[in-house]
Formats: sequence, structure tokens, C-alpha cells
Amino acid sequence: MHDELKEDAIAKKVGGRFKLSTLIQKRLVQLNRGAPPLVDCPGKPTMGTVIEEIMTDKIYLDISDNVVIVPDDAPDLEKMLMDESPDVEE
Repeated sequence: MHDELKEDAIAKKVGGRFKLSTLIQKRLVQLNRGAPPLVDCPGKPTMGTVIEEIMTDKIYLDISDNVVIVPDDAPDLEKMLMDESPDVEE
């Protein structure tokens, strides 16, 4: 068992043990179906990956028990590069 699951902090973070179990299960299904992990993980994503995503506030359950991925507030590199490219005049 992962040590994080022995602590109450992770359960409190998501609203209880039932919600924690639901979030882990649903996120593992997403990852197994090809969703990209939101944290660095060598090899295949595991339950440890999901726990790290929860602990770093990358995912949570909404009121309908759907997994929500927190949007990354980092600037979009592609958009920045497109905005900074010089205009070519003919």
C-alpha cells in the first residue's frame, strides 16, 4: 500500500475515502485508455502517478463525480511562437 493512502490528508483533500477511491479508479481508467499523465512518471502510469496528481492538485472530482483536470496556467508555447514570428511582407 502507498504510504500516502495511510494518511488522512489525501482523503480530506478530495472529500473522504469514498471519493478518493472513486477518483483513483476513474483516473486509472483514463490513463489506461491513453490519457497523458499530468506528472512525470517513468514507464506506464500507475496508482502512484494518480496519487501524485492528487497531491499536486492536478485532478479532482466535481460534484457529479467526474474527474476534472486542473488547467495548466503556463503560457501556450506554440501560441507565443506564432505571435512572435515576424510578418512576411510581399
